Amino acid sequence: MCEALKNSYRLFEEIGRGKFGAVFRCFSPIKDEFYACKIIDKSVLVDPTDRECLDNEPKVMTLLSPHPNIVQVFDVFDSEDSLCMVTELCETETLYDRVVHRIFSEAEAALVAKQLLQALAHCHRLGVVHRDIKPENLLFDALGNLKLADFGSAVWSQGGQPIEGIVGTPYYVAPEVLMGRMYRDKVDVWSAGVILYIMLSGVPPFYGESAETIFEAVVRGNLRFPPKLFRSISPEAKDLMRKMICRDVSKRISAEQALRRETISMY
Repeated sequence: MCEALKNSYRLFEEIGRGKFGAVFRCFSPIKDEFYACKIIDKSVLVDPTDRECLDNEPKVMTLLSPHPNIVQVFDVFDSEDSLCMVTELCETETLYDRVVHRIFSEAEAALVAKQLLQALAHCHRLGVVHRDIKPENLLFDALGNLKLADFGSAVWSQGGQPIEGIVGTPYYVAPEVLMGRMYRDKVDVWSAGVILYIMLSGVPPFYGESAETIFEAVVRGNLRFPPKLFRSISPEAKDLMRKMICRDVSKRISAEQALRRETISMY
């Protein structure tokens, strides 16, 4: 662990764990505030791509901070064996924890979607593509505000240049990513649309028993709104999802355009 971290913060209990490290609650005696500290063990990063992601994440988060809907980074401590990032402290419950227990009303889903789209619009204006938008990466602060987190897969696209690489999570990844094509920031909009669909219905729009069959369904992109699940959902909300979860990237709306839709802007 970074010695400089120990000199500035006191570590407490573990509040989360990922593939390469863990997140702890920590306290700054100087600021008299609690924070979250993500500690990544560099010794488990044998893949060059993972190493690149490790290098990118603190840079991207620093570029994006501060924004009301993005987890803010306050300190970064880098040593030979670990990377430690001190960020704002959020609730342990993620959007995933909420959607697995209940279906959202249209007003509730629109408010969450608006905050996510505000975060994405900010990212995209600065040339950052998150590439792993999913409920597990959507946190909430003590006031209930949504916070986009985990920029380990994010890339900075200089001048909006197209990027490549198969990155993402089944159910949420955009078809152009799976097809190995060059892509831009609208891959995040696709993922946000899928999350909106799940909040309103309780099920993903593209389903399969394995990652392979899910990916096949995503690539087909046959978006449906079963009457039993969407009977009470407004035509405007369905139209917004059609435009966000649109297989034709040229017709898929941007995060900025989605924010201007009445279904979202009224909240």
